[in-house]
Amino acid sequence: MGVRVVAPSSSYSFSHHTLSLFQFHPSIPKHFNFKFRFKPSSSFSSFSITNMSFPLSTNNKNRNRKLPILMFDIMDTLVRDPFYEDVPAFFRMSLKELLDAKNPSTWLEFEKGLIDEMELARKFFKDGRDIDLEGLKSCMRSGYSYIEGIEQLLLSLKQNNYEMHAFTNYPVWYQLIEDKLELSKYLSWTFCSCTYGKRKPDTEFFIEALEHLKVDPANCIFVDDRKKNVEAAIEVGIKGVHFKSVDLLCEELSLMGIEITADADHQ
Repeated sequence: MGVRVVAPSSSYSFSHHTLSLFQFHPSIPKHFNFKFRFKPSSSFSSFSITNMSFPLSTNNKNRNRKLPILMFDIMDTLVRDPFYEDVPAFFRMSLKELLDAKNPSTWLEFEKGLIDEMELARKFFKDGRDIDLEGLKSCMRSGYSYIEGIEQLLLSLKQNNYEMHAFTNYPVWYQLIEDKLELSKYLSWTFCSCTYGKRKPDTEFFIEALEHLKVDPANCIFVDDRKKNVEAAIEVGIKGVHFKSVDLLCEELSLMGIEITADADHQ
């Protein structure tokens, strides 16, 4: 799980600065795992180093927990967001026309769980026009799909026993995504803005997530397609990855010491 030191006759301190000597370098081949074992000396009975990317947690509760924990944004990171193409077409508008006509605060309130879907329908447009709520939900449900290559990556991570959680700005309609794609096969819908009443990039949202997980921030990786959300995670000590493509995500996770099986790589 990181570092194991057994010293029968004296104590030994292995500092984070020492660990940095073994950090991954861009020249290291993709999916390379660091594994070192030194023969016992007069001072140490055994000494091993494995996957040096993350510091060893000192929390006793985490000794049998595989670290790091992975937290994923959902829309346009794992799942295609239908808002930018499908929803404007549903309303027979361009995206610009839709953005100009809709109430800018209503969806945000819906994402934070402050209003229900009936209130969303009533306040969706600035002029209060009626909308076909069930038709809109059907449109969005039809538009949800896995980003190409993502499901294979999630499967690999699950097979390698990584703990994974959704960390998403989304309303109760995340259940529509679950009904269609069954994301819960791979991760838990743990951190949804509609449940916590907070949205990324609010750092309090990340802090509450860490409190819930009972883990050091350095033992978490957060992946999001929006840079400002990644920056907020980094601000509280979480390791952030800005999602740009599945290829780059696989590469970055591998360089961080995450085990990804070859058949799940997006080549």
